[in-house]
Parts: sequence; structure tokens; C-alpha cells
Amino acid sequence: MYRRLFLNFVVGFLVAGCGASREVRLARNTTLIVTRHGDRDGEVLSLKGQQRALALVSALQGMALDAIYSPGIKRNLDTAAPLSNARGLPIERRTQENPAPRLAQEAAGRSVIWIGNKGNIQNIWDSFALLEPAPLEYGDLHIVRVDANGRVTVERRRFGPT
Repeated sequence: MYRRLFLNFVVGFLVAGCGASREVRLARNTTLIVTRHGDRDGEVLSLKGQQRALALVSALQGMALDAIYSPGIKRNLDTAAPLSNARGLPIERRTQENPAPRLAQEAAGRSVIWIGNKGNIQNIWDSFALLEPAPLEYGDLHIVRVDANGRVTVERRRFGPT
């Protein structure tokens, strides 16, 4: 009986170790833009958040954009809507739990934006092992670029009302 318990413990430990998070890498020639949803009042965007959502369109003026990704949370979708309308791109809903692996796959060789929440943005930052502080404040806009040689740079910007 003790032997069986011990074996179950060892097998469980090994299986749990296999599920441990691993660093995820962005492909070469990829641009990942990350921002938090606009300022909110409860579960909806405040007036300032609505203004910030509109300002996101201007903040990305002149930048290529192939896709808009966001969890299906109202404040995220409302932040993405003006950009979606301006660019003629749909908002592609993605799970907010551990989005980095799928994001890395879908963003490969493209320029995409993730409009998320503090938790999933921090998860993305940690998964990609980015050293810069994650863009967790309203109006933070970080542009992660991976060049043809695999070199990663992070450009930090601010946008919208102060």
C-alpha cells in the first residue's frame, strides 16, 4: 500500500513538472503590440477610457497591423473597437488564460496587437521572458519587435489622456 502511494506521488510529481510553464519565443520578423484596455468604471469603459480607445487609433498611425487580438471581455472589446473600425480588421477573441503560446504561433512574421488585462498581459510578458516592465497601466503601449536576426527590442510608449 505504501509503495503504491509512493509511486502515485512520484508519477504525479513528474506529470506536474511536465506541465510547468516554459519560455515561449516570438518568431523572427514579428511585431507584437501590447496594451491594456482603456480606463474603466466598473466593468465598462469610463469617458476617459473611451477617449483612450479612440487615441489608440492615432497612436498606431502609420504602423502595419495584421490582426487585433483580445479576450472577449467587454472593456477589452470596447477598447479595440475604434481600431478595428479604422483598420477594417476584425477583433479576434482569444482566451485570457495563458495566451502566449497561441499568440506566438499566430503572430509569427506579422504585426499584431493584444488588448488585454493586467493578468494576461503579465502572463504574456513572463512567457516571452521580456525584461522591460509589462504595460500594465492605462495608456501604456509597448511594441515588441523581433528582427530578422532574432534580436528582441521593446519600445515603450504612452497614449491617450493623462
